[in-house]
Amino acid sequence: MNISTPESDLKLFGLPPERGRWLLIPLGMLVLLCLGTVYSWSIFRKPLEADLSLTATESLLPYMIALLCYAFTMPIAGFYITRMGTRLMTAIGGVIVGLGYILASFANNIGVMVLGYGVIAGIGVGITYGVPMAVSARWFPDKKGLAVGLTIVGFGLSPFITAPLAKFLIDRYQARPTLFILGALFAVIILVVSTTMKLPPSCWVPSQKNNNKASMVAPVSYPDKMLKSPSFYGLWICYTIGTFVGLSAIGISSPVGEEIIAIDPGLAATSVSIFALFNGASRPLFGWLCDRLQPRYVAIASYTLILIACILMVNAQEGQVATYIVAFCLFWFSLGGWLALAPTATLRLFNPDDYAQNYGIVFTAYGVGALLGTLVAGQVRDWFGSYIYAFYPMGGLAIVGIILATVMLKRDRPKDVVSE
Repeated sequence: MNISTPESDLKLFGLPPERGRWLLIPLGMLVLLCLGTVYSWSIFRKPLEADLSLTATESLLPYMIALLCYAFTMPIAGFYITRMGTRLMTAIGGVIVGLGYILASFANNIGVMVLGYGVIAGIGVGITYGVPMAVSARWFPDKKGLAVGLTIVGFGLSPFITAPLAKFLIDRYQARPTLFILGALFAVIILVVSTTMKLPPSCWVPSQKNNNKASMVAPVSYPDKMLKSPSFYGLWICYTIGTFVGLSAIGISSPVGEEIIAIDPGLAATSVSIFALFNGASRPLFGWLCDRLQPRYVAIASYTLILIACILMVNAQEGQVATYIVAFCLFWFSLGGWLALAPTATLRLFNPDDYAQNYGIVFTAYGVGALLGTLVAGQVRDWFGSYIYAFYPMGGLAIVGIILATVMLKRDRPKDVVSE
């Protein structure tokens, strides 16, 4: 649609765009809910270990490879979103995700399982993941953080919905047929929703803000090149720390409850569902806060919560179930918050017109955090004989994060514009 098209002629789902744009959020959530099933991999591990005679380490490989492929495909995909279009990008990603799951369903060894679920499906997730957030950010220039935060709730809450679904299907059809069913289902859902993933005209702003249009489009000084900006490196390191600590905690949630607190394994598993709710709820909250506060203040708050959680766990004793639940709710809450904070900070600190490419590069921090976070906590346990020692480096990193966020996580100060 060209610039001369009257705004009154613009419709979204047959509604005025200020109303119709709200429908894009649940649709984006639905796409991300399908993609977030990667976090439900633990449901498949035991059945596949028995079915394919895998070791515990082997059964973890598809999940780890999927996270890496997803994280490192994002920056590549970001450069093609504006070139290929959001709808086509979503459709391609959805088909690849489905094909990956379907190939994995025919695996008779770990190599094919890693190729299908880890590499192919992981790449599909990386291609698709950024599109719903880019669409939400462009349709909500007045509520970027809230819109992005609400959209990615789907990814965070996915295990809460898809894990029981996968368990039901596995019990009825076994693990590999379940992968086939989910792959076909996700491909169809994402293909259907892809038809709605379109961007607004470049000149569009919400009409209820017409009286403030001048302020919304007022020139803002952004770095010419994100990679030359100190604030990029501050955001990247802070994001790495946030995801490293969060994913470390997520990976040891159940075993910590069983080994340190000595709670029943069933209760430990149930607790993870509670933690997932906090992980999902923090995303719109942190996005909303980033709309109103400078990103560094929200980051400092997240690190402070992590530090409190670490102190609680370092001092936790057997039987202190409440301490365990509060601490891990804080860990999961903070990780979910970073998955809203980082994209919103990218929008605020760098040119939003380049958001898809910029956030793809920033998101590589998640890949580094995912790789280290899934390995380090287990290694600490092997070295020292207890998960309790994992919380000391986590707390130390939270302190480092507070310092880095204070110093580096802010808009570059141009010569002729006052910094935030």
